[in-house]
Order: sequence, then structure tokens, then C-alpha cells
Amino acid sequence: MEEQVATAFDNLKEKLFGWFNAIIENLPNLVLAILVFVIAFFVARYVSKWVEKLVGKRVEQKSISLVVSRIASVITVLVGLFLALGILNLSQALTSLLAGAGVIGLVIGLALQGTLSNTVSGIVLSFRNRIRIGNWVETNGFSGEVMDINLNTFILKEADNNIVVIPNKMILENPIKNFSLTTKMRVFLECGVGYESDLDKVQELTKKTIANTFDQVESPEDVEFYYTEFGGSSINYLCRFWIDAESMLEKLRAKTKAIIEIKKAYDKEGINIPFPIRTLQFDNNLNINAENIEDSFSNN
Repeated sequence: MEEQVATAFDNLKEKLFGWFNAIIENLPNLVLAILVFVIAFFVARYVSKWVEKLVGKRVEQKSISLVVSRIASVITVLVGLFLALGILNLSQALTSLLAGAGVIGLVIGLALQGTLSNTVSGIVLSFRNRIRIGNWVETNGFSGEVMDINLNTFILKEADNNIVVIPNKMILENPIKNFSLTTKMRVFLECGVGYESDLDKVQELTKKTIANTFDQVESPEDVEFYYTEFGGSSINYLCRFWIDAESMLEKLRAKTKAIIEIKKAYDKEGINIPFPIRTLQFDNNLNINAENIEDSFSNN
């Protein structure tokens, strides 16, 4: 029993001395590895601040710049860790660490597929110059002002002040119409006048009224006017003109103003804007009386 204890003690002592000798032999590498990792940690802080400022110049969303800077910081620390493990000749541990990180990343990616897709889409949208906060856009059946583009959602405020939250993935995968990219918008106005109206006069009066109402329309010749059809109760026309506007609200206000002024001009000139009516006409060829009804029944 005493011999076994002595043997075990000798083995332990030999193992400890082996570790001590290994530490002494690898002490320079250990110090260098720790130094590299500490330097990487401090460098990561400066990289994070630098990336945040750089991204902040391109992206208005604070959340996006913070996420990108944190990702850059984590990458810098990981690079320092891998260099430190390489200095310590722990290539096997480094390989195992990379394999484990790959497996964990795959599992997380599958579990958070939708969330990660929206996050990546949000970062891509944030770097697009043609989509900015404050723009008036139309996408996925909704139209409104862009209020925010965060890591998960695209937020719109419609004309009726309703807030619409759309996943970033849907914005990136579907067409988007940005009304704020140009400074002009075209107003379409459809109306009809009575069949008794002087069509030349209606055309001239409508174009003149639009030109006098909007400063952007320099002359009546800049207004497009086309008769489109003989309707059920009116002769219909289409009127088009350009205004300085960057949102649908401005376009709606301009259309409202045009309708009001055209109605005033038509009332002043006695031009009728008819509404659909149905006329029932009974001429004298149709005589309904008791005698005719009795004759009809007797013949049958």
C-alpha cells in the first residue's frame, strides 16, 4: 500500500514538474499571446468608434451604425484570440474552436432565419441612397412617409396618420415607388360636362383656370386636355398638368384646389357637370285603361 502511494506521489510530482517545465519553456510565447490578445481588445474599441463614425456618415439610423461597429469590434477580438492561440501552438484547439463556432453559427442561423434575413435586409436598405427617412414611398400596397428603417422593420406613416410596420425582407424583395426622388408630380383630373356644352369653350376655360391657379403652370398650353368618351350622361375628359411636389399629400392638395377652382369657373360660365340620371319616357302610343285590359283578358 505504501509503495502504491509513493508511486502515485512520484507520478504526480513528475507531472507537475513536467507542466512547470512546459510553462517555463513556453513563457515567452504565453506572454506574447497575452500581449497580442490585450492589444486586440484595445484596438477593437478604436475600431468600433471609427466604424461607427464612418457608417454614421452614410446611414442616418443610429441603430445600424451601432450594430455594424459592434460586429467590427467582435471580429477584431476574434482575430486577436486566434493569433494568440496560434502563438501558443494550440492549432488543434484553434481548429476545434472554429468547428464549434461553425456548428453553433449554423444552428443559430437556422433557428433565427427570418430574423437574420430581416436584419441583413435592414442593413442593405440603410445603405441605399434612394431610400431615406422622410421620403414618400409606395410599396407592398401601402403608401406613406418613411419614419424609420431599423434592423427588423420598415416603418411608414400613411396620409391618414396610421403607422404601417413592414418586415425589411418584404421591402427588399418587392418593388418600391419613391415619390421623393423627383421634384415634380403629375396631377390627373377626370371630369365630364353636359352634352349641350360648347366643348371648345370647356377646353379653353379648363386649361386657363389651371394655369391661373398654379404658379408652376406657366401657360394654358402646358396643360394637357383630352376628351375621352361619350358617357351615359356626359362627355368625359382627362386633364393633366405638372406641379412641384414630393409627396402624395401635396398632390392631393393640388388636385383638391384644381377641382374647386374648375367648379367655380364652370358655375360662373353656366357649364353643367351632370350626374348619372335615368329618364323614364311614356309616349302616347302606350294607352293603359280599363277597356284595353279587359279586351286583352277576353282575347286570351
